[in-house]
Amino acid sequence: MKILLLGKNGQLGWELQRALAPLGELVALDRHEGGDLGDSDALRATVGRVAPDVIVNAAAYTAVDKAESEPEAARQINALATGVLADEAKRLGALLVHYSTDYVFDGSGSDWRFEDAPTGPLSVYGKTKLEGEQAIAASGCDALVLRTSWVYAARGGNFAKTMLRLAAEREQLKVVADQIGAPTGADLLADITAHMIRATLKDRALCGIYHAVASGETSWHQYAQHVLTRARDKGLALKVPPEQVEPLPSSAYPTPAPRPLNSRLDNHKLQDRFGLVLPHWQAGVDRLLEEIL
Repeated sequence: MKILLLGKNGQLGWELQRALAPLGELVALDRHEGGDLGDSDALRATVGRVAPDVIVNAAAYTAVDKAESEPEAARQINALATGVLADEAKRLGALLVHYSTDYVFDGSGSDWRFEDAPTGPLSVYGKTKLEGEQAIAASGCDALVLRTSWVYAARGGNFAKTMLRLAAEREQLKVVADQIGAPTGADLLADITAHMIRATLKDRALCGIYHAVASGETSWHQYAQHVLTRARDKGLALKVPPEQVEPLPSSAYPTPAPRPLNSRLDNHKLQDRFGLVLPHWQAGVDRLLEEIL
């Protein structure tokens, strides 16, 4: 089996290199090696040259606020290039694995979102990611679309590292408290992906859209408090202890792109169909903190 991985150097792409390597021949590319989603013709040529059995697209335009002023660039990468990959997967009879986002929803209410819930993106980023999903559906290719949220990894920057730094430097720390979701580790996503690919190649009826997130829910404020509590337990010096982190409403921290307040994605479909148990978000964050503290 030959697997083409695009976006190999991102947080998720890095973990996918590890998780996918045991499945077969892995061709992992970044945008300088023929995997540039900004060039549809070159992308099509790359897929044709590699002729993979599985295409895993971990590349995306993820600068959420910048996308508001660069809508065409975001649409090219998140929608048009995704359509190219879907068309090529259909032509080759390959399985396409693509990652989407909680931003395809409007974030209203407090209910958990199932995969068939009505979408309603608030931002250019969310709209272009939804267009990517729609392009895959229109192509008729065999695909796994994994919607995820609040992705982090030990490699590179992440929310936990930022909170640890700010709590050690500042006398005061304020964090948004009315956005609810599930921090999801890139390592967990990569392992889920490998398992899903193995199962789906045996049974293409498993293709579809899945919510691939850690279990449970939290706010960014509670997330920050959890991180700082674990750090204090390990003896890290903090100027701002967890109980003194101040909650803020999103309205107090305006951004060019509005964030969905409710990013609760129900993950039971994935767990039931693939026989997995997705761990609570705290388990993954604690593991991250063991690595970086």
